[in-house]
Amino acid sequence: MQAHFPSASRLVYGCMGLGGGWNNNPVTSDHINETHAIINKALELDINVFDHADIYTFGKAEQAFGEVLKTSPTLREKMIIQSKCAIRFEDDLGPKRYDFSAKWINTSVEGILSRLHIEQIDVLLLHRPDPLMELNEVAECVASLQRQGKIKHIGVSNMNGHQIAYLQSALSTPIVANQLEMSLGFREWVEDGITTNSTANRQVGYASGTVEHCMLNNIQLQAWGSIAQGRYTGATTNSDTDKNTAELVKRLASEYQTTPEAIVLGWLMRHPASIQPVLGTTNIARLAACKEADNVTLSREHWYALVEAARGQEVP
Repeated sequence: MQAHFPSASRLVYGCMGLGGGWNNNPVTSDHINETHAIINKALELDINVFDHADIYTFGKAEQAFGEVLKTSPTLREKMIIQSKCAIRFEDDLGPKRYDFSAKWINTSVEGILSRLHIEQIDVLLLHRPDPLMELNEVAECVASLQRQGKIKHIGVSNMNGHQIAYLQSALSTPIVANQLEMSLGFREWVEDGITTNSTANRQVGYASGTVEHCMLNNIQLQAWGSIAQGRYTGATTNSDTDKNTAELVKRLASEYQTTPEAIVLGWLMRHPASIQPVLGTTNIARLAACKEADNVTLSREHWYALVEAARGQEVP
């Protein structure tokens, strides 16, 4: 991301929780005010990358965000805005599905721009791989959207290295980001590497080489679910492993004089892939606690101690 947006913050604000929830209730002034307060706090904390998707709260997240930009248009100049498309929920035409057709991508982009009240999406991410993707159709669609100035860059989400390489083979523009689930609680991308050449690797189920492909090709890795649903920072859990890990996180937070959230995010950010954690909280205090991760550099020993605690046993 830094190569394409030198001013991009290391942390990303994930907008999935905005707009009043996953229901058909209309966006209210309270939802817009909440969104405005969160935007202001994020920018105050120097978090300037905002992550959307056309499906988040059925479009209401973008709508609430767009109403803020409509009334305070100068905020747009301080932001890098990305949004995702290609997931379609069940409707009269069929079941839940993924759609990389040019018609649907174009329709989605028009909807995103309209709801956000912006003229260009900084990064459009294709949300989940579509097995029925027609490669050249997607490439032509992306090129057309760029020529029209409707998108600046293209990225992907939930794709492995092979899928990215295949898509990139037809594009005339670089894929700049790949958003994956990555956290101390979802470590398959780490487990794949450390269990190579062992029977334990059979249980990982992760596409080998994805992280390395992104690092080799200057593709920004973004981590959704980065705080692991709070399981190490205060969420209730019945797992002894999670409880032990939470205790270690708490001790390290004291040692580093920071917050538990910063330790969990700092574990991700210690990796040389320069991972950008996506923060989905609507709690301003927790957002500030997460921001402390910018000031944490875990030692190698503490990084591995967290791995050991979270997996419930030492590394192979």
